[in-house]
Amino acid sequence: MILLGACAGWSLITAAAHGGRPEGMLLAVLAVAAGYAAGRVSGALLPVAAPCAGAVAGVALAAALPRLSPGPWYAAPLGHAGATAALLALATGAACCAAWATTVPALRLVLRALACAVVPAGVVLGSACGCAAGAVVLLCSLAAGSARGRGAWLAGLAVAASLVAGAVWAVAAGALPDGPAGAHRVVLWQDALRLADRNSGLGAGPGRFGELSQVTPRTPLSDGKPHSAPLQQAAEQGLVGVFLLVAVFCWVLYALWRTARPTPVALTAGAALTTLAALASVSNALSFTTVTAGAGLLAGWATARPWSGETSAPGLSAAGGGPARHG
Repeated sequence: MILLGACAGWSLITAAAHGGRPEGMLLAVLAVAAGYAAGRVSGALLPVAAPCAGAVAGVALAAALPRLSPGPWYAAPLGHAGATAALLALATGAACCAAWATTVPALRLVLRALACAVVPAGVVLGSACGCAAGAVVLLCSLAAGSARGRGAWLAGLAVAASLVAGAVWAVAAGALPDGPAGAHRVVLWQDALRLADRNSGLGAGPGRFGELSQVTPRTPLSDGKPHSAPLQQAAEQGLVGVFLLVAVFCWVLYALWRTARPTPVALTAGAALTTLAALASVSNALSFTTVTAGAGLLAGWATARPWSGETSAPGLSAAGGGPARHG
């Protein structure tokens, strides 16, 4: 909560300094906080049913995304497809978490079938990226079943996310070839990096990339975003904004490392959120409230403590008020 509060506070500070519009960042922070709180509560009461329902809702929202989006259709490349892929990755992760959370073999089989069904849903929805993202999460979840520890796995996920973000930054800086990412997407990244170089302290102000960019006015269907969360933070909120974004992701991985939930649940959620981080590095996935709220929900489900029904005070046993036994 301290980190999310710092994200909201810093967006207000940078907006006051440059006349920006912090509403988008404040809405994203609110969505993550509300999703996380709802995930902790529903995950404690319904550790299997809640993520299962979330997986179904995620697929439904991915199918209805074009109608839910208030902005113009911008699909070259990723665009809204980035949000669709993110929702499918989160839905796959939620279904896999539900499967690992149940102890009933038949129900686990059904939930795994649901997770497998989410992957080809990306093809049906016309999102090859969503299909690939769901497949990555599914494979990581299956591999998590044989994991004996979670520290090294979560560290590997952090490295993977940093490699993707670093590659995007390197492409924007001209250190790597443009490749198949698309000329327009790379030009947007380069424009964001130039803006970040000129405003490395406080940034240019939240929500101001579209009006200060040299590229977006020449693009008829542009949504005014650089389609890279790290570069957008650097351009609009400076290096402090990038640090806060990275800190929130690292805290989520730390919370998954400390959670009392089974290791496969923690690693599956970590894989889904890392996939989201990778998609956010190359698209505008985090610009959609459904995605940020879904990320908070998944993190909440994976870190919730299932409610046992005990209401006794700490240090007292539930039976007779004597000292509780710890073993």
